[in-house]
Amino acid sequence: VTKGDGPKKQFSVEHIYQKKTQLEHILLRPDTYIGSVELVTQQMWVFDEGVGLNCRDVTFVPGLYKIFDEILVNAADNKQRDKNMSCIKVTIDVENNTISVWNNGKGIPVVEHKVEKVYVPALIFGQLLTSSNYDDNEKKVTGGRNGYGAKLCNIFSTKFTVETACREYKKLFKQTWTDNMGKAGEMKLKYFDGEDYTCVTFQPDLSKFKMKVLDKDIVALMSRRAYDIAGSTKDVKVFLNGQRLPVKGFRSYVDLYLKDKVDETGNALKVIHEEVNSRWEVCLTLSEKGFQQVSFVNSIATTKGGRHVDYVADQLVTKILDVVKKKNKNGVGVKPFQVKNHMWIFVNSLIENPTFDSQTKENMTLQAKNFGSTCKLSEKFIKGAVACGIVESILNWVKFKAQSQLNKKCSAVKHTKIKGVPKLDDANDAGSKNSLDCTLILTEGDSAKTLAVSGLGVVGRDKYGVFPLRGKMLNVREASHKQIMENAEINNIIKIVGLQYKKNYEDQESLKSLRYGKIMIMTDQDQDGSHIKGLLINFIHHNWPSLLKHNFLEEFITPIIKVSKNKEEISFYSIPEFEEWKSSTQNYNSWKIKYYKGLGTSTSKEAKEYFADMARHRIGFKYSGPEDDAAITLAFSKKKVEERKEWLTNFMEDRRQRKLHGLPEEYLYGKNTSCLTYNDFINKELVLFSNSDNERSIPSLVDGLKPGQRKVLFTCFKRNDKREVKVAQLAGSVAEMSSYHHGEASLMMTIINLAQNFVGSNNLNLLQPIGQFGTRLHGGKDSASPRYIFTMLSPLARLLFPPVDDNVLKFLYDDNQRVEPEWYIPIIPMVLINGAEGIGTGWSCKIPNFDIREVVNNIRRLMDGEEPLPMLPSYKNFKGTIDELGPNQYVISGEVSILDSTTIEITELPVRTWTQTYKEQVLEPMLNGTEKTPPLITDYKEYHTDTTVKFIVKMTEGKLAEANAVGLHKVFKLQTSLTCNSMVLFDHVGFLKKYDSPQDILREFFELRLRYYSLRKEWLVGMLGAESAKLSSQARFILEKIDGKIVIENKPKKELIQVLIQRGYESDPVKAWKESQNKEEEEEQEEGSDKESAAATGPDFNYLLNMPLWYLTKEKKDELCKQRDNKEKELENLKCKSASDLWKEDLAVFVEELDAVEAKQMQDEMAGCVGKPLKGKGGKPKVKKAQLPEVMPSTHGVRVVPQITAEMKAEAEKKTKRKIK
Repeated sequence: VTKGDGPKKQFSVEHIYQKKTQLEHILLRPDTYIGSVELVTQQMWVFDEGVGLNCRDVTFVPGLYKIFDEILVNAADNKQRDKNMSCIKVTIDVENNTISVWNNGKGIPVVEHKVEKVYVPALIFGQLLTSSNYDDNEKKVTGGRNGYGAKLCNIFSTKFTVETACREYKKLFKQTWTDNMGKAGEMKLKYFDGEDYTCVTFQPDLSKFKMKVLDKDIVALMSRRAYDIAGSTKDVKVFLNGQRLPVKGFRSYVDLYLKDKVDETGNALKVIHEEVNSRWEVCLTLSEKGFQQVSFVNSIATTKGGRHVDYVADQLVTKILDVVKKKNKNGVGVKPFQVKNHMWIFVNSLIENPTFDSQTKENMTLQAKNFGSTCKLSEKFIKGAVACGIVESILNWVKFKAQSQLNKKCSAVKHTKIKGVPKLDDANDAGSKNSLDCTLILTEGDSAKTLAVSGLGVVGRDKYGVFPLRGKMLNVREASHKQIMENAEINNIIKIVGLQYKKNYEDQESLKSLRYGKIMIMTDQDQDGSHIKGLLINFIHHNWPSLLKHNFLEEFITPIIKVSKNKEEISFYSIPEFEEWKSSTQNYNSWKIKYYKGLGTSTSKEAKEYFADMARHRIGFKYSGPEDDAAITLAFSKKKVEERKEWLTNFMEDRRQRKLHGLPEEYLYGKNTSCLTYNDFINKELVLFSNSDNERSIPSLVDGLKPGQRKVLFTCFKRNDKREVKVAQLAGSVAEMSSYHHGEASLMMTIINLAQNFVGSNNLNLLQPIGQFGTRLHGGKDSASPRYIFTMLSPLARLLFPPVDDNVLKFLYDDNQRVEPEWYIPIIPMVLINGAEGIGTGWSCKIPNFDIREVVNNIRRLMDGEEPLPMLPSYKNFKGTIDELGPNQYVISGEVSILDSTTIEITELPVRTWTQTYKEQVLEPMLNGTEKTPPLITDYKEYHTDTTVKFIVKMTEGKLAEANAVGLHKVFKLQTSLTCNSMVLFDHVGFLKKYDSPQDILREFFELRLRYYSLRKEWLVGMLGAESAKLSSQARFILEKIDGKIVIENKPKKELIQVLIQRGYESDPVKAWKESQNKEEEEEQEEGSDKESAAATGPDFNYLLNMPLWYLTKEKKDELCKQRDNKEKELENLKCKSASDLWKEDLAVFVEELDAVEAKQMQDEMAGCVGKPLKGKGGKPKVKKAQLPEVMPSTHGVRVVPQITAEMKAEAEKKTKRKIK
């Protein structure tokens, strides 16, 4: 309604509501039928004379293009009706505004329609809503569908002529319509006996399209459609304006699009082509302009694609994405649509009864399940697709995108003040004209920052900034793009220093953009500190190698040990340097020794002293050439795993040789050290971290323990608790007694792990779990807080590690304190009993558990000179089976039974498949189904305890039968593989060694243990001899005192000692023997011992002179004589025994106790005591059965035997061969 002062125009009801004929409606509303009749401009592929196929902006009327296309598609459709059709001729006469399309092949039946009383050609070309395509039950692969097609061309033409010859009816039909199908001309029929053909000639009504002439753009578009038909219609020659088009099939048609196209390297694009079947033909090449597609459905050009294109593209995207992910593990995440953006797909398809979202038929909407055919691309095509350049293009794009994202994190502008970096103490001159004189001190944590800030009081704040690092930096060489982008530490350092990714800092001028001219690393002087230094060097070297040439990096070293005497003080910056001083200094014990475990140990006063003597503490890193680059890459590149193994092996061998020859270890920070090459840092300092990382992660063959576990055991042996102790308290005790330098949380977990005894943990737990130490429900992660659970040594622990063996072990020293031995020597190889897992630097270790009694029996066989029997992995209380697939390859099977035709019962899961995890990851998806898989089971019930498993699973009879045919173990994921190809352990000399089988481990352990039984025997013989001599002397002394041969009353001690020497008494035999063994005695001296007098007088007779007065009694004298005789007898017995005899005795005692312990465990498991045990008849506690029948396996179930298929064995063999390569 328009607003105005004039009278409103009134329309009659008849004018407002009008009924139009179909023909009138089409002419009034053409966009509903043929698309827009207005000029539009859009990018399209066209054929230009002299240029060929090209994509450019085209101004055309979609409606005009559409009516031409309808006639052309009709001609192509005829190929589906008559396979003998071989030619289409298209003529576009611009001058006369006339277009004709001629095709041979079966013509339109020239016969009168019995119902409509009209000849068929006149009916289908001149009457609306008539078509041969209305029967949807008939599956057709033609372009026509809605019954409008050719009539629309007739309606929008001033003249429209149809000529068709039909040999079957011996007639030639011709008729012309004019005035937009308003007037039908006279129908002409002639006798005809030649080859069938059809020709449609029309003059489009250009006024309806607001045009005056067929312009260059519309002709170029129509010409391209002629090429489309030549490419998409098999075995048909296409002529355009009398010239045959040079297209022989779909593959040569695709080449028209690619004639001048090249990839990023300038090479012609590779085209992968496959004629999948008679209905599908696909080509693929690389696209540099986003996703492109050229596709046909039944000769219709679907310029907007559709589901047929998605159907093909999705198959390719999935396969290509898998390859990209493997090659781009650390790059920017790639999504399917991004893979698609690098693809150019050509699809020629025949689809039954296709549907479109409009009459213009640019987008095909039929669902794939209704296509009437499938297009399964072959492996050869997929391989070609992967190799045609698309993957490389995606990876290049990934690099570009990663770089763009990283560049956003950097600032190209140098700022004097920066915001948003917490804990930064910026240098006052940072970012100014003097910025190159500034040094950024990066410290290991906040406490080290405090130390540095204390030191800045000496050197000032203008030239020095301080920033604390939180823990260890990322290894950027192996980190993913996402990790680098999200790493606050790295982003902060870049921001503080003013670094820019990809910038080359070769010349001095380029350095002026930085806020700091140097980075100084200040870490603890331990191996973890070395690792932090290495990671920072790696970060700079990986991104800006040119900076290393400018001596950009420095380190600030602090003493690791200080010794002082009177007012003299000496600082040491490495342990070997201190050891060297110790060996060259007499009475070094008279010096006060202080260990500095971290920067936090130093006081503020000491910090000022360090910074005051900057020349001693500031060590510059100096670039010495390609060997530096190689060393850094060796230490941090994932590709250098084998070289790293060799590097560490050489280091261990060198260290071993130095020990053997009594040579000191190498050290870096001597008194005159002012700079250091990167090569020296990596090979002499960082290697120590890598080696200690292996020592912490990989156990020893001898005792099967890692250092943390050994420290726990050492503390428990030393405490010798007869009562339980809280885990948290024991952890504190371990840290104190064994100089444990890491976090107590990891120590508490070590204690918990040593005490766990559920299926899949330890076969023999050395500590007792008193409280909730975790169960198989959650794989031990359900343990209670260390504050609430208790532990103590297992009764088997000291039988496995006999105390007498401690005397022949080599104990270590830390902080001048005697701590655990380099390894204990148990009576059986514990590494086989409890297994081992660990990942170090260059090496990893995985050894399964083995049965205790099998190991014991094999040791006995070796003692008897027999070969050990092969052993399969074995886990205590595991009720499933373990079968061998190949060398060191096993399959672990759970237990499943069939209860009836719809019910199965699972009563055991594979080792280390935890009950809760299995429920959530296997049974839940089977119950509810996923996007890709329908539900398999209808219900499940749980009847587990903390030690047993029981699932009752319901499913339909059909599904159970199917699952049983495939194999229930396979369907329900009740089989897992176990591969033991990395049985790597430290041998007894501290050398990493790979073992091929558990028998190899057993043999090496056997030889060493037997040697140590001999050493034990030697030690015992000496010790018993000394003790016997001591008791003899004491008994003789008492007798001579009683007889009055020796008088001690009222005589000086010196005189007494002389009397004892004259009478032939020995100096303390036990003490003398121990000194001869070079063992440091740690026993507390008895009260009243007079060390000074013993030291002053030379020989030690305190063992006689310090005896209490009551030793003179007859009883004590007789007791000493008896003890002496017992010792002599014991000594004689010992001398008669071989090392094997001693071992057999230990094994017998151990196995007897093991039987008793396991019997008690079984009793505790089978019965639960109610309240306090009440004495019943016979004095036994009354117990109530705790096991309900529902938790036990059903008695009527039929056990399903696990299948070990040939396929599984073949796969295991493949793995072995891959490993050998």
